[in-house]
Amino acid sequence: MTAARPAVYSLAELVAAIDADPHRWRPLVLTNGCFDLLHVGHVRYLEAARRLGQALVVGLNSDASVRGLKPGRPVMPQGWRAEVLAALAAVDAVVVFGESTAESLVETLRPEVYVKGGDYTIETLPEAAAVRACGGTIALIPFEVAISTSAILQAIQTGVPLQG
Repeated sequence: MTAARPAVYSLAELVAAIDADPHRWRPLVLTNGCFDLLHVGHVRYLEAARRLGQALVVGLNSDASVRGLKPGRPVMPQGWRAEVLAALAAVDAVVVFGESTAESLVETLRPEVYVKGGDYTIETLPEAAAVRACGGTIALIPFEVAISTSAILQAIQTGVPLQG
């Protein structure tokens, strides 16, 4: 028998799936972001996050919320971004959310572990209070590769390749 394929869920569908089979999902690891142009830094980050629990859920900023956070973005529409994330072995589920922060996602899913990248500190993390309120822990994962979607876009525009 093959394992269930990672999927893109609505929030209600994801809550129902977790409630129906908590042993498959808990301890739940949650992270979130725009994930506009998926790159090696994203892949390594998600793999590290997945190792912290039983299942990894990625909260994906909707197109509207990305536009509010990053002018001129997203490059890729949310459906495509969600499908690419869901295809990664480290990702168990993707859920699109429309707010600029993932506080309500944290409050609804109540992850045991909430993960963000090394560009955050506990003090600058908008979701920190919500994670603490639901009894979760916060893990900050340092960047392994100095790469960003912005750097990729700049390399494309200037014709100067990235150095790896």
